[in-house]
Amino acid sequence: MLKFAKYLYHKTAVGKYMIDIILNVHRYYRINFIEEKKFVKQKFKKRFKKELDLENPKSLNEKMQWLKLYDRTPLHTICADKFKVRDYVTEKIGPQYLIDLVFQSYNANDVIPSNFPDFPFIIKANHDSSGGIIVKNKDDINWKSLPKHFKKLLRKNYYKSGKEWQYKNIEPCIIGEKLLINTNGELPMDYKIHCFHGKVEVIQVDIDRFTNHKRNFYDQSWNLLPFSWSLWKDGQPLWNTGRALEKPKNLDEMISVAEKLSEVFKYVRIDLYDFENKIYFGEVTFHHGSGMETIFPEEWNYKLGDLLNLKEV
Repeated sequence: MLKFAKYLYHKTAVGKYMIDIILNVHRYYRINFIEEKKFVKQKFKKRFKKELDLENPKSLNEKMQWLKLYDRTPLHTICADKFKVRDYVTEKIGPQYLIDLVFQSYNANDVIPSNFPDFPFIIKANHDSSGGIIVKNKDDINWKSLPKHFKKLLRKNYYKSGKEWQYKNIEPCIIGEKLLINTNGELPMDYKIHCFHGKVEVIQVDIDRFTNHKRNFYDQSWNLLPFSWSLWKDGQPLWNTGRALEKPKNLDEMISVAEKLSEVFKYVRIDLYDFENKIYFGEVTFHHGSGMETIFPEEWNYKLGDLLNLKEV
């Protein structure tokens, strides 16, 4: 039966159309009606081919699922909101670490050229992980399409796709930030700093994202760590370890900033930019990869899991 369904899907237009309808109905039901705990367990089992132990989680991926379900505070929602987190950053480390805000609105119809500056910027939603639209030159953008694009984004509740509670109650809006770009048209290096109980343990750097995407992991002393943390395809990590990177000159400051921002959370990833010898805040992520990316070798899944004490207040 499964072979016949695959044949219909891949070989006939009508079959693909009908099966897509069935799949979309099933997905809608799962997202909107299945109880959270059951949803997370099903998704974990589908991804890792084993049962999720929420009673005695040991690996980092298991503990991230526990955090999704049981580690919830109003501050999580504030920090997941790319607009409201700015107040938290100002309070904890000061406004000098914020990228200049050039636009904010709850109305997608406000996304018009006259509301934006003439220098490069990025437009994005505050409540999801869509990445945003980079604008280096306003004349190169199809502005007529943008209100429709953002209306669709504003209707989306990012919580539903992975049950990451911090996104559930964010009031969706659109923000624009000055684009950090140098005279050569290059974007800054992005450092994703994984913090456990307010201490930096792993520093992630994604390399050559638009050409040959690789991903390196370092400790606080900038020693390369011997594991990958990635989605997999055909038995291989999509983002394996890449070329060696020079230790950032501002590494100590980045560590200090990340630890101040993370000190009240059990686990969090703090994203920072190093641009022209200055550190800028990027965003806060509470469940890296939704806890669904493979850590390999598996022993590192447990080593990192050991760093996270779920009983600690």
